[in-house]
Amino acid sequence: MVYFAKWKIVLVWIVCLLGFAFATPNFIPLKQAEALPGWLPRQQVSLGLDLQGGSHLLLEVDSKTVIREFLESMVDAARVELRKAKVRYQGLGISENGIQVTIMDEAKVTEAKELMRGVERDAVLEENDGRIVMTLSERMIRDRKTSAVQQSIEIVRRRVDETGTREPTIQQQGVDRILVQLPGVDDPERIKRLLGKTAKMSFHLVDQRNSVESAMAGRIPPGSWLLPSDDKGDAGRMYLISKRVMVSGDTLIDSQPSFDSRTNEPVVTFRFDSAGAKRFGAATSKNVGKLFAIVLDRKVISAPVIREPILGGSGQISGSFSIQGAQDLALLLRAGALPAPLTILEERSVGPGLGADSIAAGKIASIIGIIAVVVFMAVAYGLFGFFADIALVFNIVLILGALSLLQATLTLPGIAGIVLTIGMAVDANVLVFERIREEVRSGRTPISSVDAGYSRAFTTIIDANLTTLIAALLLYAFGSGPVRGFAVTLSIGIVTSMFTAIMLTRLLVVIWLRRTKPQTLPL
Repeated sequence: MVYFAKWKIVLVWIVCLLGFAFATPNFIPLKQAEALPGWLPRQQVSLGLDLQGGSHLLLEVDSKTVIREFLESMVDAARVELRKAKVRYQGLGISENGIQVTIMDEAKVTEAKELMRGVERDAVLEENDGRIVMTLSERMIRDRKTSAVQQSIEIVRRRVDETGTREPTIQQQGVDRILVQLPGVDDPERIKRLLGKTAKMSFHLVDQRNSVESAMAGRIPPGSWLLPSDDKGDAGRMYLISKRVMVSGDTLIDSQPSFDSRTNEPVVTFRFDSAGAKRFGAATSKNVGKLFAIVLDRKVISAPVIREPILGGSGQISGSFSIQGAQDLALLLRAGALPAPLTILEERSVGPGLGADSIAAGKIASIIGIIAVVVFMAVAYGLFGFFADIALVFNIVLILGALSLLQATLTLPGIAGIVLTIGMAVDANVLVFERIREEVRSGRTPISSVDAGYSRAFTTIIDANLTTLIAALLLYAFGSGPVRGFAVTLSIGIVTSMFTAIMLTRLLVVIWLRRTKPQTLPL
């Protein structure tokens, strides 16, 4: 164990230099670190919500809405199929976890069953005296809910990323909840507005044949909706619009905030894909002179008159937008619509002052821990303890460098993991040095004692650290949030402490032995 191959020496120093290289940007202001040359490391450790402040939101996906919308689509599909086949029916609508319809012509019940089965083949179909009921299975309901949560997480991630938030935490919690942690967010209300909008946009013709006043009195004609205006300059106005969707917002491929060239007011420009452009062009060509309502989340954000056919597949949404409002609407349309509304169940805001106090307390704890360990090792083991202290400094540098390289998020429990690692980092050295002492007492020479000490303590060191590493990995696998932060720093600390104890400290001891060839060991 005293012999050190040259490649091992080179490896030790390369790892230490890389540790310093990746740790250094953390001591440089962010703007200066980002200005470093591309070939130099520039990543900094990302601070968690509890260290730099920000917002913590717990959202719930309205899975009932997902199932209801799916059933409504089944009803629409069934209506189309039955009318196409000229099957007379009544009572077509939604039942509990399914749809139902009564076929009036007994001779057409079998045909109607086949048509209904084609609407959704995985549903359970039952028929009794002409009444057909299609019920969703538990698996179908579960799959729909799971898909809605996964899709919601992806849409939330897109919306948050568009705001420029660094290192957000977005993950599923439970069956239908989403945890969102946004470190460094200084405007949590804007984030709540962005996440609270479903952002389902569609284009409809305004129903100008019927009176809005009559609809407001309760006489809404079939096939129409009475929707409020969302335009601040047109507050309180109601629109009667056709339920038929002329163009869906699903076909949008881009939207950007801009300014109207004539009025210089903020607007939102949008662009469709080829299929959407074709439908948009056909809808505007056939309805020149009519009002064309742009509906977002069951509110009319704009209802311009179609002056001429719009064939280019692009257009703009105008209204009483602020610059921020135009930017947010464009962001929502770019990110896509949520499959179901999100409800904020829990909200916490952490101020940066509290985070600064946590960082300061963590620094004090780390410094006290380092000083205590350094003094103890120097007093207990003399020169060898000094070698262990050097390795301890490199260990802290390697932990910081690894956190920067992996872009791991450092939380307050993570700082606790680092402080714990400082105390644990010299465990391996203590085992080796005590073993060397025993070999010296038994009469061995210094070189033989060092060789035997490292050889016989090696297995114990591996066993002790491996069991702790397994515990840390289990904490990461089954824990969440702060527990994971603790597990990450503890795992990294175990790996780096094993490296510095087994490789770096031994290298320093070997170099000292070769140069001084001592007759006794300063233990």
